[in-house]
Amino acid sequence: MTEITVDADSTEGTVRQIQQVIGGTIEERWGEFTLTVNTAIAFGNIRFITFDWGVSLLEYDITFHDDITLVMDASEYNPIHFTYCLEGYCKHRFGSQSETSARTLEQFQSVIITSRDGGYNYGYFPKDTKLAINVIQITRKNFLKKRLNNVDELNRKLYEVFLDTDHESAFAYYGTYNLKLADKISALRKVKTKGMIRIMQIEGLVYEILSAHILQHDKDFKNKMPPTTLLRSELKIVRKIANAIVKDPSKEYSLDMLALESGLSQAKLQEGFKLLYTRTVTEYIRHTRLEAARDYIRTTEMNISQIVYTIGFSSRSYFSKIFKRKYGISPSEFQNHVKVPQEIL
Repeated sequence: MTEITVDADSTEGTVRQIQQVIGGTIEERWGEFTLTVNTAIAFGNIRFITFDWGVSLLEYDITFHDDITLVMDASEYNPIHFTYCLEGYCKHRFGSQSETSARTLEQFQSVIITSRDGGYNYGYFPKDTKLAINVIQITRKNFLKKRLNNVDELNRKLYEVFLDTDHESAFAYYGTYNLKLADKISALRKVKTKGMIRIMQIEGLVYEILSAHILQHDKDFKNKMPPTTLLRSELKIVRKIANAIVKDPSKEYSLDMLALESGLSQAKLQEGFKLLYTRTVTEYIRHTRLEAARDYIRTTEMNISQIVYTIGFSSRSYFSKIFKRKYGISPSEFQNHVKVPQEIL
């Protein structure tokens, strides 16, 4: 067991104190910091970005070679932690609780935690387990200075957490699992742009992820989570199918074929798609093809007929009809505008 004590006053300080124990080097590009480590204790990286609206992003993409206990003193830095395990799992307890009281942050689970001032958070990370953990940290006083952060729109429980700027109370919420968050966090990890555009894209996705956490809590708090008979393993299969459709929208999909390939019944497939994507299987396929068509029009020299064939439609007139219904403009009009950029000097 390796114990790491953190008493820093920022996300950057936290990562640097972790570095002192596990080793590695920290590099910075465009305000994004990455700790890269390949030592006897760990392999992988930890990255962090601090934004000027009281929010920071902390992401673990790492495998520890020993069980890790992270002891975090909340005296100097005590943000609200919005945490999501994309891969693996970890555990948490407050300093006032016994070790046997540690709760598991499971894969695909939305978790919100903050300690009281002067308290301690204990994080436990298992050895030899690939961890992909996304943490959005909110410093309440700085966050509330931002005019648009109108927290009185939150439900009562979260409202009290955000307004507790003196950190008088601890709070822990372990939500139901949420695969929509997995998709948003995966998109965050795949941002390939550079410089200012990269940071802006990341910041936008951080907003989306944070709002998804808050919405998840609101639904749970108000008992509005849609009932489902599906197991977590079955929802993972649904997500895998959805990702396959995005990667190859032109393939001739049918409910029968997807049910046969996945091992799920047609009813479970429909239930899973409605729960995760608020669409039936057919609606999701059509939506994905239209988004692919939009991107082909913007980024390729293909004509409309070629695009129709490429995305798996057989009728150009039908494609044009549903494209205009979705985007409010015909494919030809969109192509004409997107191909002729105009500058006013």
